[in-house]
Amino acid sequence: MHAPVSPVYDDDDDEDEYGGVFLHDSDVIHEVSMDSEDLPDADADADDGSQEEEGDDDDGIYKFTSHYPDEDFVDQYKSIHECSMDTEIEDEKGVCAVACSPTDATLVATGGCDDRGFLWRIGQDDFFEIHDSLAFSYDGQLLASGSLDGIVKVWGVSGNWEGKTLEGPGGDIEWLRWHPRGHILLAGFLDSTVRMWNTDRSSLLNTFTGHSHRVTCGDFTPDGKKICTGSDDATMRIWNPRSGESIYVVKGHSYHDDGLTCLAISSTSTLALTGSKDGSVHIVHIPTGRVVDNGALGSHADSVECVGFAPSDSWAAVGGMDKRLIIWDVEHLLSRGTCEHEDGVTCLSWLGASCVATGGCDGKVRLWDSRSGECVKTFKGQTNVISSLSVSANGNYLVSDSYDGTARAFEVGNFR
Repeated sequence: MHAPVSPVYDDDDDEDEYGGVFLHDSDVIHEVSMDSEDLPDADADADDGSQEEEGDDDDGIYKFTSHYPDEDFVDQYKSIHECSMDTEIEDEKGVCAVACSPTDATLVATGGCDDRGFLWRIGQDDFFEIHDSLAFSYDGQLLASGSLDGIVKVWGVSGNWEGKTLEGPGGDIEWLRWHPRGHILLAGFLDSTVRMWNTDRSSLLNTFTGHSHRVTCGDFTPDGKKICTGSDDATMRIWNPRSGESIYVVKGHSYHDDGLTCLAISSTSTLALTGSKDGSVHIVHIPTGRVVDNGALGSHADSVECVGFAPSDSWAAVGGMDKRLIIWDVEHLLSRGTCEHEDGVTCLSWLGASCVATGGCDGKVRLWDSRSGECVKTFKGQTNVISSLSVSANGNYLVSDSYDGTARAFEVGNFR
C-alpha cells in the first residue's frame, strides 16, 4: 500500500492540518494504466440482446441477502422515476449503495434503504453490520458509512470495528467520497452543505456553503486539488478544498434547468460531466468553470440518472429513465451509439476501455460493447430496481445492489 504523498508546503501548519494531500502543480502524480482487453465477438458464447428474455436464470455467482427494504419506499422510488420528475417526494431516503474495496478483490460493502449496511466477502456467509451510505478509502484501509440520522462513521477494515464518529449537521447524507490519495473524507448533505474531515484525527476541516438545496452529487478531482458538487438548485460548484472558497458557480441558460442528479470527473481533472432531472447532459471545463459542450449532447426524454467517463476519458456513457444509454465521443462531441433498455437506466460502470455495465429498473444488469452498442450479456436474478454497481479490485467481479434487498456478485473478467 502507498502512504499519502506529503509535499513540502511553505506553511507547515497547512501540511499538518490537511495531512499533506493537497498537491501543488509541480507534484508528480503516479499514473496507472487500465486493462483494455477487447470484448468477445458478438457470435461468441456470451448472451446477446435477443437472448436476454429466455428464462429467469439466476446468474449471480454469490447472493447476499440481509437488507429489508421498505416496500412503500420502493414503490415511491419506482413511481418517481416513471413520471416526469417534476415533483419531489419529501421523504425519499436511503438510496441503496454498493462499494468494492480498491485493494481486496472479494471485500464488499452494501447499504440498504432500511438504513442497514453490511461488510461481507464474495463467496462467504460471514458479515459485519454497519450503516447505509458507503465508501472505501483509496488504500482500502478505511470504510466510511453514513446513516439516515446524519451520523458519519469511519471503520478500520483490518478489524477496528468500533468506528470513529465524525461531527456533522445531522439530517440525511446524500453521498460520501474519499480524497484520492489520503484519509480525507467528503460528504454532501440534505441541508445544502458539504463537509470535509481528516479522518485520522476525526477533525472537521471545512464546511462548504453556497448551494441553496440538497447537494445530490460531488467528488474530489482525481488530482485532489479541487472539489466539484452538484445540487437540486440546478448549479454545479467548483471549490478550493483548502480554503473552502467557491471558485466557480456553473448555472444559467447554457446549463441545466433543474436539479443535478449525477456527476463524473475525467481522470485528467479537467472535465466534469453532469446530468439533470430535466434530461439534459453537459460538460464543464473545471479550470475555467465554462460549459463547453454547446448543447451538442442533446437531451434525454426523462431524468438522467448516471454518467461516467471511460478510462481513456475520450468516451463517456450517459443513462436515463427514458430507457436509453448513450455512448459519446467526448473529444468530438458525437454520439457513438444508443443502447436500448426495457426500462429506465439507474446506474452504470465502465469495465475496461470498451465495455459498459448498466443496472435498470427491471432488476437486470447488462454488459454492452460500447463500440457496437450490442448487449453481450444480461445477468438476471434480482427482482427490483438495481440501485448501484461496483467493480472489484481485480476487475473480475461486478456487484449489484437492488431494492429487492439483495446484493449479487457476477463474474465479468472475460468481458473486460
